[in-house]
Amino acid sequence: METREYLKDKRRIVVKIGSSSITHEETGALNLTKLEVLVRELCDLKNMGKDVILVSSGAIAVGRQAVGFHHRPQKLAEKQACAAIGQAQLMMIYQKLFSEYGHRAAQILMTKNTMINNLNRKNALNTFEELLAMGAIPIVNENDTVATYEIEFGDNDTLSAIVAALLNADLLILLSDIDGLYTDDPHTCPDARFIDDVETIDGDLMRMGKGSSSSVGTGGMATKLSAARIATAAGADMIIANGEDFHILHRIIQGNKLGTLFKGQHDKDFYLIDILEEEGI
Repeated sequence: METREYLKDKRRIVVKIGSSSITHEETGALNLTKLEVLVRELCDLKNMGKDVILVSSGAIAVGRQAVGFHHRPQKLAEKQACAAIGQAQLMMIYQKLFSEYGHRAAQILMTKNTMINNLNRKNALNTFEELLAMGAIPIVNENDTVATYEIEFGDNDTLSAIVAALLNADLLILLSDIDGLYTDDPHTCPDARFIDDVETIDGDLMRMGKGSSSSVGTGGMATKLSAARIATAAGADMIIANGEDFHILHRIIQGNKLGTLFKGQHDKDFYLIDILEEEGI
């Protein structure tokens, strides 16, 4: 297998996991075995001396399971109530698991206004940097309980790219229920070709994006490509990989050729607010 040896030298890593990657498909309940593996992998990255930030979906999925919803909530009030219940439960589990491996987790809930407002953005950056200096692992999610337009239009693929850009991260890893980027939907097109590496994100590539097919997630390939455009413009490499087995994290960092790698562009004129406007965020 070809390697990406230079990934071993990445020092600040943002990992995003989708709802479908941490829940049981049959019930929608949390997959505690997978969560334990995820936390162990992240703690080991931390033990290597790397800064680690986790962007975790799942609050609404956990909340809807807790209140007995057998369907994805449709009403805004239902979504927000499920998020409020689920976020607290999810963080409680994360705190317990991280503490078992000697690390501290910290919760950061963000809205679009966190990034659009200059003062809020600076305060968020200061908080992140202080937490990382303390050795904590920030766990980030959208503040779905209060932000009405975020809960309707937001997704954590985009949020993770914004976090990576804000923190000047070296690498963003999106773990979902797909292996990476294909030329077409591999489920419906047998001739779809897997794309290992992407040097430039152009219009043809963006048109490969598809919508979400998951009953618990909000982001499809289109949001991942949008995230790639933000992260790479900020200078970070980004990888889309399958989160079926979270052991994939250390294999990626070891340099194994897994998932689709989008190479950072190191644009000296990058300005986060400008690209957010370009992406319609």
